[in-house]
Amino acid sequence: MADLELKTRQGFAPDAGHESGPAALPDEIGITLTINGKRQELHVRPWTTLLDLLREDLSLYGTKKGCDHGQCGACTVLIDGERMNSCLALAVTKDGCEVTTIEGLASPDGTLHPLQEAFIEHDAFQCGYCTPGQICSGVALLREGHAKTPEEIREHMSGNLCRCGAYTNIVDAIESVIAKENAK
Repeated sequence: MADLELKTRQGFAPDAGHESGPAALPDEIGITLTINGKRQELHVRPWTTLLDLLREDLSLYGTKKGCDHGQCGACTVLIDGERMNSCLALAVTKDGCEVTTIEGLASPDGTLHPLQEAFIEHDAFQCGYCTPGQICSGVALLREGHAKTPEEIREHMSGNLCRCGAYTNIVDAIESVIAKENAK
């Protein structure tokens, strides 16, 4: 009881004359994102995840909503070139960032990213649901440059789950792009 009285006198009580709770949050916050190379000024609710912004507000349905808890990797996108589960990021925290989704990996003329081509060549998808997240994660993995063996590729891709079991083909696809880049 004495601790509560002390906190109240020091102004730490939750209702010490300040408005609190959801009513205190603004309805929308203005942010700027560069999404797939296009700068966009957006107004988002403070609690909107990047995943929901991409899918529900911007109609970028390539990024999939899987577990919605950061465990399956289906929602993986690139944020300033690094892979991230978009279901775990509030859109407002990415203000000023560059976001690349599966729709943004191909060249403007439609030429697929080498890893997209390798996924097709190696039949690295079955149902296709996890494929966008797998490819975005694989593109970041290639940039990171620290996966050289199939075991390292599996370890660094372990955050992306495939329920159909195409792991061997996914590793083959990534390995083939690494081999082509090394041959240059």
